[in-house]
Amino acid sequence: MPALSRADLWSLEEYAEIRPTFRREVMTHKKSRQVPLGEHARLYFEDALTIKYQIQEMLRIEKVFEASGINEELESYNPLIPDGHNWKATFMVEYPDPQQRAVRLGELIGIEDKVWLQVEDCERIYPIADEDISRENEVKTSSVHFLRFELTPVMMAALGGDAAIYAGVDHPAYAVEAFQLPADVRDSLAGDIMATSVN
Repeated sequence: MPALSRADLWSLEEYAEIRPTFRREVMTHKKSRQVPLGEHARLYFEDALTIKYQIQEMLRIEKVFEASGINEELESYNPLIPDGHNWKATFMVEYPDPQQRAVRLGELIGIEDKVWLQVEDCERIYPIADEDISRENEVKTSSVHFLRFELTPVMMAALGGDAAIYAGVDHPAYAVEAFQLPADVRDSLAGDIMATSVN
């Protein structure tokens, strides 16, 4: 998928007018790009639309209108758009209670490397995690990680034939057995791959 540029974004004034409609569109779109992993973790798969929304919201909140500031946001967020041969996702560990969350993050060191996806009967895909900066230390992991799942040509071809996608987590302190993704999520993720896999 091509990177976003300043030409793809609305000005602050334009965005203020279109935001309610655009936000509804993005929220509907995101429903088919979320994968709950048990009760306390979730994958949020990114694409050009979700990233455009994030950039527009950041520009709005920070009231950024100068070219240099807009370009900084583009440089920060564009790497989260999938490249046509991978999936990119925000992985979140979700414990509402702060004390419980602190304890669990200490027990879940390395969980970002144990999340996996699988196309039909191909081998499991473990992610490349947190390429920008490390988000854990010797005492705890972060509640937010950025993951990249690289697909082989065989996996990409299988997705074109309606192959199922499975997910799970192998971490000893938070194991999630293999389960099949719903059809709408499968189709949304397959669209990320099929859009450019034939080029």
